[in-house]
Amino acid sequence: MGGGRKRGRTQRRHFKQGRENVWKHNPQRPPAGEGGDEGREGNPSWQPFATENPAFEEYYKEQQIIPEEEWDGFMSMLRKPLPATFRINASCQFFQDICSQLENDFRKSLETEVSDEHEEEAIRPLPWYPGNLAWHLNFSRMQLRRNQALESFHEFLKRENEVGNITRQEAVSMVPPLFLNVEPDHHILDMCAAPGSKTFQLLEMIHQSTKPGLLPNALVVANDVDVQRCNLLIHQTKRMCTANLIVTNHEAQNFPGCNLAKFCSETCIDEAKLQRLEFDRVLCDVPCSGDGTVRKAPDMWRKWNAGMGNGLHRLQVEIAMRGMGLLKVGGRMVYSTCSMNPVENEAVVAEILRRCGDSVELLDVSNELPELARRPGLNTWKVRDRGSWFGVHEDVPRYRKSVISPSMFPSGKGSKDVEVNTDVVDADMKDSTDIGEGEQETHIANDDRNNGDKLKTEEKTEVDCESGEAPARHKRPVSTSIRTEHSDYPLHRCMRIVPHDQNSGAFFIAVLQKLSPLNENHVVDGEQNISKDKTGKLEKNLGSDKVSSEENIVHQQVVDDTNVLDGENNGGMDTESSKDKNDAKVIVNEAEKGQAGIRDRRRQQNGRWRGVDPVIFFKDEVTVKSIVSFYGIKDSFPLEGHLVTRNPDTSHVKRIYYVSKSVQDVLELNIKIGERLKITSLGLKIFERQSSKDGSPCTFRLSSEGLPLLLPYITKQILYASAADFQHLLQYRTIKFPDFVDAKFGEEASALLPGCCVVVLREGYRIHSHRSLCNCHCLLEGKDQFVCHGISTGWKGVA
Repeated sequence: MGGGRKRGRTQRRHFKQGRENVWKHNPQRPPAGEGGDEGREGNPSWQPFATENPAFEEYYKEQQIIPEEEWDGFMSMLRKPLPATFRINASCQFFQDICSQLENDFRKSLETEVSDEHEEEAIRPLPWYPGNLAWHLNFSRMQLRRNQALESFHEFLKRENEVGNITRQEAVSMVPPLFLNVEPDHHILDMCAAPGSKTFQLLEMIHQSTKPGLLPNALVVANDVDVQRCNLLIHQTKRMCTANLIVTNHEAQNFPGCNLAKFCSETCIDEAKLQRLEFDRVLCDVPCSGDGTVRKAPDMWRKWNAGMGNGLHRLQVEIAMRGMGLLKVGGRMVYSTCSMNPVENEAVVAEILRRCGDSVELLDVSNELPELARRPGLNTWKVRDRGSWFGVHEDVPRYRKSVISPSMFPSGKGSKDVEVNTDVVDADMKDSTDIGEGEQETHIANDDRNNGDKLKTEEKTEVDCESGEAPARHKRPVSTSIRTEHSDYPLHRCMRIVPHDQNSGAFFIAVLQKLSPLNENHVVDGEQNISKDKTGKLEKNLGSDKVSSEENIVHQQVVDDTNVLDGENNGGMDTESSKDKNDAKVIVNEAEKGQAGIRDRRRQQNGRWRGVDPVIFFKDEVTVKSIVSFYGIKDSFPLEGHLVTRNPDTSHVKRIYYVSKSVQDVLELNIKIGERLKITSLGLKIFERQSSKDGSPCTFRLSSEGLPLLLPYITKQILYASAADFQHLLQYRTIKFPDFVDAKFGEEASALLPGCCVVVLREGYRIHSHRSLCNCHCLLEGKDQFVCHGISTGWKGVA
């Protein structure tokens, strides 16, 4: 359920924006008309993009993320295309048929197409994913698109992805949700959710054990900082047809707390004590440099630099700490990145443990998913800054100590000097109008997600404009020995997935459990801390933002899962600068800061967010009664309090949405505290306004998205068709009643009231169609014609 007008147009425009044409920058691109593998081979001047970056190799050799004897195999695997993978939606009605089709049909027919000498099978289930629901293909995305022998299989993947039966997603990206141990009654927060493959995976988990027509008690709140990426998230999760999802648009590190006690008078505090939004599970898949995705985003080789990880470290810590603050005691949080950099991984986890003390435990999950190949986390690492290595914070030059923070190092010495704001122990204390007074405006843009992440922010180097050399004050002698330190935290319990272990991408995962409430000694300010420099001005620095890879098909195109952090606020933290002038350091003076604060306070006026339609409970009893009467909806299906709309004018409501009891409770709480949650989408579209020539007793028709939920409770306006008549409806849409093969079916259709009806394939029939349920308008034009206007995509039949 979208929150703004013309969302579709905005989303389409967003897909086009920021899509870098890497061919445009390649002087050796093949001539027009010579595309494809044949054209490349026939053009001797064409050369593939270089998969070399000496700085990358030097950095990770020094960090020793893998043993020296494995280095060649590690680099060799990084230079190979990433195999395609996908996941089957276990909550869809026919997932067993899909599994059977993969196992018995495609697995055999594709045996002759094996192209990798290291792989024996063309397709196979991932052994570590429960239920054989995730599959590994021995083909890259490019091979799937270009190999004629794979055409039917590629069409199968696209078709099933479109209706939500499968999700194309990188294998390692599927791992973090599995360690959350989700249960059907959990409240789950996905802090950095776009583009939504992990969110979709979480929704699968909570719906998997529920029966048709029933909703789980669980709730998923999917948040993203960028409204355009929220549109992408909405598009991805819409295929799930769920009433248990809320999509919000907030900076993750400033996600608002919803605690009614903070907004009540003293007389009602006792009543409001339990009215607080907390989460049983938090997925903290933070923005990162994304160098674990080089296999599917080879342009990363050119763009990578060590400063990218340094520039994101503080933001990652702040997001993780906010997630920990929103977590219930006893709850579990998974911190993950698609980066191999210990500054973004182990250093962040160590800082969380350092700040939270005995309130948080880093769990040992080595016994979970035993078939998943993983490496233990590091206990020692170094920090690289402007060409120099540092093992302890004391060795960092004085003028760089505010940039290279103590938390980046294993011991974290100096973190006790970090300024603590006790007012943000619980961010519920902060009024919504004050959010953003000093906060960072982070912008994340989509960059043609093709199951890969590409960075928009390039590396930066600080040089003298005239000589091209580093300023004299930055030159320092090269030290032959580097002091190092060892972390006392059990960081070996973290997991690092490296590509050559199981022919995958790279990923980092840490599982944390909250043992007791956090206090003011544990939590730092949830807002970005911006410190003034000597000139009295504020410095903001650009960083790179890459989230874990997830492949999605949008309008039958594959788009890259890319985040770009335009304006990360790292509290004066610097990154290695870029040759691109647009990536230079941004200086914001006090006047600009004041204007920004005014803009932030104006974001929410009169209890509602600007640019986002309000969420309103639909209470038009006359309309609801006409809907219930027309379709014969049983009393056992709860409607009161579960219907919402985004239009305050009930006479002009076009769409009505259904929300679960868990979402209803959150909405009521959000209204009581002044609508602090900026909700861009929620609920399941269940009714849509209709019009017909002959008129209808009911002004609303059933929505195809909500039909699978509502169908078990409908007693009127429903027909059961034979395979022949059902196929005719799908094929021709408009049929005269006498033209139906089954005469009785035509008679039943003619007896219906004008308006919407549901046509269901009779039990025991199977047809060559990808819909076994037809939701359509039945218009009695001249009393002799059946017109099918809409097809449900919620249910699927297999021949």
